[in-house]
Amino acid sequence: MNARKTSGIAALAALGLLSLGAAPRKDEAPKHQVPRSKDGDVVIALCDGETTLEVDGVKDPAKIDRKKAQEISNHLMSEWRKKNPNARWDDPDPVLLANAQPPTPPQATKAPVANQGQTASSNADAVQKKQDANVQAGHTYGAFSARDEALWKASAEQIVQEGHKVFHDAKELGSTVAVSCDMCHPDASNTHPETYPKYQVQLGRVALLRDMINWCIENPVRGKPLAEDDPRMKAMEAYIYAQRKGVKLEYGKH
Repeated sequence: MNARKTSGIAALAALGLLSLGAAPRKDEAPKHQVPRSKDGDVVIALCDGETTLEVDGVKDPAKIDRKKAQEISNHLMSEWRKKNPNARWDDPDPVLLANAQPPTPPQATKAPVANQGQTASSNADAVQKKQDANVQAGHTYGAFSARDEALWKASAEQIVQEGHKVFHDAKELGSTVAVSCDMCHPDASNTHPETYPKYQVQLGRVALLRDMINWCIENPVRGKPLAEDDPRMKAMEAYIYAQRKGVKLEYGKH
């Protein structure tokens, strides 16, 4: 390498435009620096990376029940609010709290038929007849009936119900400290799915809702991140979005 090229590289490095060390992986999120207990007790941290609580007498692997975990979560949130008195935090409407009551299971729906005296059919001939009837002709969704729509709605409600279960269940989340999502976000409050994608300081990059779900699973929940195609991840996304039905999309908002 000639002297001119060497000096050029040195200049870039001095300006901070070139890293001479190993570059961090772009998909690797920053990690919490949770303080260690001098007694070896479990330390639980909020997703701000600063608010922590040492659980006296509890060692890893932690043995904490849901009641104790909720007390820990309440204490951490109380401390966070004291440190951030002017921070915006959307508390849930008490009437809508989903801690105890899951979403209403979809009810069995009697399949309506398009025309009186005809039997509903899902075979290819029936679909072709709908298409031939010039109902939104040429569109993929041009051949659906009221029965189809009822079944689709029931399927959507089912995944929302599954998401509610995971959101409220520390074991389903893989928590090692009995903490579940609802303990800090009752009824999915203050999750604001309508604002994603947006830049998240915790991750140091633009994130999707699923990225923040995994961030919370890895940190305050102290579990392993879920794969993007994990049914639990899909169900939680569905549940969180369902709780904000009717709110306008405003990606990037903080």
